[in-house]
Amino acid sequence: MTARFVHQLRLRFGNAGEGRALGTLVGFLGLSFLVVEGAVLSAHGIPGAAVVMAVVFATSTVSSIAGFAFSALCGAVLFHLMDSPVYAVKVMILCSIAMQLFGVAALWRSIDWRSLPAYLAGGVLGVPAGVYLLLHLQTGTYRDIIGLLLIAYGGYLLLRRPTRPLQTGVSADAGAGFVGGLTGGLAGFPGAFVAIWCGLKGWDKARQRGVYQPFILCMQPVTLLVIYLMQPAHTAAAQFDFMPFAFVPAALLGTWFGLRIFARLSDRQFQVAVNALLILSGLGLIL
Repeated sequence: MTARFVHQLRLRFGNAGEGRALGTLVGFLGLSFLVVEGAVLSAHGIPGAAVVMAVVFATSTVSSIAGFAFSALCGAVLFHLMDSPVYAVKVMILCSIAMQLFGVAALWRSIDWRSLPAYLAGGVLGVPAGVYLLLHLQTGTYRDIIGLLLIAYGGYLLLRRPTRPLQTGVSADAGAGFVGGLTGGLAGFPGAFVAIWCGLKGWDKARQRGVYQPFILCMQPVTLLVIYLMQPAHTAAAQFDFMPFAFVPAALLGTWFGLRIFARLSDRQFQVAVNALLILSGLGLIL
């Protein structure tokens, strides 16, 4: 399944000279569009728009190599750049939805339709608890929790030794989904714990992505809806704001680049790179 998935990506994004030429053209046009968009947003009085766009593009590229961790990497920077953690989570959720739609379309044949419902059921129950923490935790505590999660997650994947796959039932899978929903509501990254859980079950890369990537796609709109429902109606943040959509093109272009890189890297290469960045992001939040 993994080999077939990688082969499909190579066919889609191409290894031949014609595919490379087309890829170079698409990349150049995409980056040019982002530069122009960043300049327009800055000219209209949106402070730091170009920097935020660059962060979204870079982190979407890296995270799309493995299919998760966009919000974890992006949040490590956005929570420092933006005054409102709620607004930062909105930007990450909208960009992640666009990215996951792209990614799920690319691996549609690999989705594990039998296992996915249990994770989704648990995730829907966990989101409201995470959103409640998002709205009531102090900013310092909030960053420390996210940082510790990132360090533990990245360190575990880098240092773990091969272990016997877990044999779990539907209830345990739903529990993993609940924790994913909790972290999704709290910080906008529901895929971290579910990805760890799928790895512990000994699944190959394609099957893991066939669970946690559609899980992320489903949890992000749920999280966004719950944020709007649970925020006080009188707050400015509770009003619908189109501005976070301005960063979606950067996320999509980064996803396109990330999938091209994924088709050419070994499992070990992308795992080491992404997990090391998770640890660095966690340290950046805590220090």
